[in-house]
Amino acid sequence: MSIAIVSPGRDPQVWIDALRVHSPEIDLQIYPAIEHPESVEMALLWQHPPGYLSSFPNLKLISSLGAGVDHILSDSAIPTDLPIVRIVDEKLTWSMTNYVIMGVLNYHRQFVRYQEDQKQTIWDMSNPEIPVRIGVMGVGALGGDVLDKLNGLGFEVVGFGLSPKEDFRYLYFCKEQLDEFLSQVNVLVCLLPLTPDTEDILNLQLFEKCQPGTYLINVARGKHLVEEDLLVALNKGYLRGALLDVYQVEPLPKSHPFWTEKRIQVTPHIASVTNPKAASPQIIENYNRLKAGVPLLNLVNRTRGY
Repeated sequence: MSIAIVSPGRDPQVWIDALRVHSPEIDLQIYPAIEHPESVEMALLWQHPPGYLSSFPNLKLISSLGAGVDHILSDSAIPTDLPIVRIVDEKLTWSMTNYVIMGVLNYHRQFVRYQEDQKQTIWDMSNPEIPVRIGVMGVGALGGDVLDKLNGLGFEVVGFGLSPKEDFRYLYFCKEQLDEFLSQVNVLVCLLPLTPDTEDILNLQLFEKCQPGTYLINVARGKHLVEEDLLVALNKGYLRGALLDVYQVEPLPKSHPFWTEKRIQVTPHIASVTNPKAASPQIIENYNRLKAGVPLLNLVNRTRGY
């Protein structure tokens, strides 16, 4: 029995080292040099080639190398009865929340404005703060922590999700109440899972319903955003600006208009990066659970997409 690591374009050595700290005897096979595909019973994946897993005839478990699993669920060749697990890491939550807080504070205190003023030697003390009420789309582990931390800083926060919730700790709206949710906030943070229901949800139709001059932060998935619609929304005044960490195509092509649009801040998908040292224990735990035939940790619900 062996584990295959399939993560094209990424150095797998950090994962090899971290996994062997917790299980020195573990048999690892590394893409593309998989010499014994018939012995692979667990595959660790990040952006694997679609259809590639069919080369593992005895595969019993798939684990994402991150919190997201859309890169796995998009592969229609994967059998529907094959279990998929994901990484749940407090450090991921901590990093993501810090990034969102950074984005909110930079917008609220107009940091980009003052950077431009510095370049032009402008001393302008007028209106140093933009009043904000923050709406978080997606209130799972990540979104819930963002809500708690922003609320702890004294900001008004509102939650949005795809299903109704009773006794949620903040004002909350579900899918059927999207218009009302958008009317309540002027900073929009997307932390939704990527599912057929949420793909392209950040589109011109949604932006038209926002409070004029809303600020967008997308740290979920690039496929949530219709990128050309963002540019239209900025030019029409539906949105005032955006902070983006994820994109339809990554790396972001050098010719992409986001690079030169001053109202958009771009970061290279670094809001929250899986730490192999922190994530490896739960991978090994699931590997051992697979061998023992006991319930797996962090099992993905394919219908929900997470």
